[in-house]
Amino acid sequence: MVAEPNNWGRFGPADQRGTLNLLTPGAVLDALRSAVTGEVLSLALPIRGSTSSPAPGTVPHLKGRPLPQHFMSVDGGDYAAGARPVGAGLRVADDALIVSHHGTTTHMDALCHMWSGDELYNGHPAARVRSYGATRCGIEQVGGVVGRGVLFDVPRRLGLDHLPAGHRITPEELEACGPEPRPGDVAVVRTGWPAVWRRSREEYWSGQPGLSAEAGRWLAARDVAVVASDNAAIGGLDERQLAGEGLEDDLHLILLHRHGVHLVEMLWLEELSARERTEFVFVVAPLGIEGGTGSPVNPLAVL
Repeated sequence: MVAEPNNWGRFGPADQRGTLNLLTPGAVLDALRSAVTGEVLSLALPIRGSTSSPAPGTVPHLKGRPLPQHFMSVDGGDYAAGARPVGAGLRVADDALIVSHHGTTTHMDALCHMWSGDELYNGHPAARVRSYGATRCGIEQVGGVVGRGVLFDVPRRLGLDHLPAGHRITPEELEACGPEPRPGDVAVVRTGWPAVWRRSREEYWSGQPGLSAEAGRWLAARDVAVVASDNAAIGGLDERQLAGEGLEDDLHLILLHRHGVHLVEMLWLEELSARERTEFVFVVAPLGIEGGTGSPVNPLAVL
């Protein structure tokens, strides 16, 4: 059992959804009041594969990770022998998609994605996670998320296009962005770092800004349902693309493992930032991958 405050047992001994339990029907209805104009923004990076143009290298990703591959059965150049006829002169193009989503595209982490010792979130045995999938805390437990999104646009608050690679966001910086998150909110944290990719891949790979451990604890103490960010790991990364914190301060362990807070990573938040809206309706639904450690997603902001 972990030593610092956590949500183990809070929602029952069998719970596999963590703080998503706070998104009750009443909380969802209350969140819908955050929409004012009805404009819908996608917060996802595109998935560009082997048959798409431009090439997949134009999308931010962690170095060395296998990129998504998208194949289409149109001209026989990919996984099938061409578009199949369906009668009356019609033709159909099919798709095949291979995605290793962690570190390569916009995705949601399941509570089984990371743990310490022999237990997952809520004390579920880590032995339940195997090559055939996780029988506890898999991404299929999420279903759909509809909540009030709260944007913490830290670089805009500081007058910057993006935070420096070594910047670690403090609780005070989150508090200065406002508004105060409520239980069940989705905390959306902008660093601006994905825009660096367009300038230089090597700069993008030199490290990443992100939440400090204390900022993660600040959000967890406010009972947010989800933490989402445009960086690759919620917390910051060093030049080796690794988190520098020890186990006690690792953001994934603080949020996923101890508090049952799901994470959404590698968002594209530039258009949302330009709207200067701090509150909106946040909608996301991962694929129902049984036993999956995560899923690619297309989060939406309803303004």
